Amino acid sequence: MPGPKPLLLELSDRERRVLRGWLRKQTATQALALRSRIVLACAEGRPNAQIAQDLGVSRETVRKWRARFTADRLEGLVDRPRSGAPRKITDEQVEALVAKTLDQAPPTGDSHWSTRSMARTAGMSQSAISRIWRAFGLKPHIVETWSCRPTRSS
Repeated sequence: MPGPKPLLLELSDRERRVLRGWLRKQTATQALALRSRIVLACAEGRPNAQIAQDLGVSRETVRKWRARFTADRLEGLVDRPRSGAPRKITDEQVEALVAKTLDQAPPTGDSHWSTRSMARTAGMSQSAISRIWRAFGLKPHIVETWSCRPTRSS
């Protein structure tokens, strides 16, 4: 036995344009695109069960996004901030670390930075240095010199 018929969502022209834009946008997440499809289907007056079946989601998912859109409109479809500790390393610190890695030699006279020596100098943990270097593709231990480059055969 079907449940009560959900209320029809009324979309403004702007909301409809934004939702359709999210469907076409290459950089939009799949989750946001699915939420847009759900809301557009709700605006057509289709029941939750039919929308759920057509989109391959549960009725509860359709109810959730219908209710969130009704309460918060477009802002309700965007991911909410997740819980967790705030970042301890700022963008400025990361930028300074990358610049130091590329532009300065270690003060100890070593040939290259190690994660340990950079961690001591920057006042960060060794694992933080490693994550930053990986994120930027930095490999200070690999030094490319003219004599190391392969020569072209004639």
